[in-house]
Amino acid sequence: MRIALLQTDIRWASSLENRQKAETMMRETQPADVYILPEMFTTGFAVKPETVAEAAEGDTLQWMKRQAKALDAAIVGSVAVQETDGSYRNRCFFVKPDGDYVYYDKRHLFTYGGEDKTYTRGEERCLVEWRGVRFMLQVCYDLRFPTFSRNHFHAPYDCCIYVASWPDSRRRVWDALLTARAIENQCYVIGVNRVGDDEACHYNGGTQAVDSYGRIVAKANDDEAAIVAFEIDLQKLKGFREKFPVLRDAD
Repeated sequence: MRIALLQTDIRWASSLENRQKAETMMRETQPADVYILPEMFTTGFAVKPETVAEAAEGDTLQWMKRQAKALDAAIVGSVAVQETDGSYRNRCFFVKPDGDYVYYDKRHLFTYGGEDKTYTRGEERCLVEWRGVRFMLQVCYDLRFPTFSRNHFHAPYDCCIYVASWPDSRRRVWDALLTARAIENQCYVIGVNRVGDDEACHYNGGTQAVDSYGRIVAKANDDEAAIVAFEIDLQKLKGFREKFPVLRDAD
């Protein structure tokens, strides 16, 4: 399976422009089975969602459905959405070519930035299978909480996806924790971050894929919009898990 990681420079609160830039990037790279975008890829990370949030079935989800169908691939990324009850969610969509989709609502809201004051946290983990690969969906700050993302032998996943708006001031933490999550869960870990600036932070990227040995198998250059891709090798992952059965021995 080929997975493409889009490290985008997000223009603040400009949904249409950000979607158009992402669409151009996806169409200019070699075909992939999955395309992954950063956290709140249409607006930038907004802790005041009332000015940027879409309806749960809004324009961005419809755009993701169209792109998934046109590219015959899954499209992944998070969006600020407003539910019919008025609550806001930081929602990561996984959209398939037939229009079917699942979503994960970010559980660990970033209290340091005030995200918990305006968003409702999710309660459930989300695993989705696509073309034989089992994915776990996570969002940014979730990366700091290993218990919630723990891989289980009785219901394992093969790849954990973290979409993020992770500032460069904490970049060392991002790099270290992506590697740790891959090693401890015997899985591929994908971290897709943005570049550029908003009113609060500078973002220098660090988009990467790490294999179950903790080795970086794909990485975007810092401080530039880019798309990088890699192939998941399920046979190699299965062989490693059988040879060194860490998941079987876990609590």
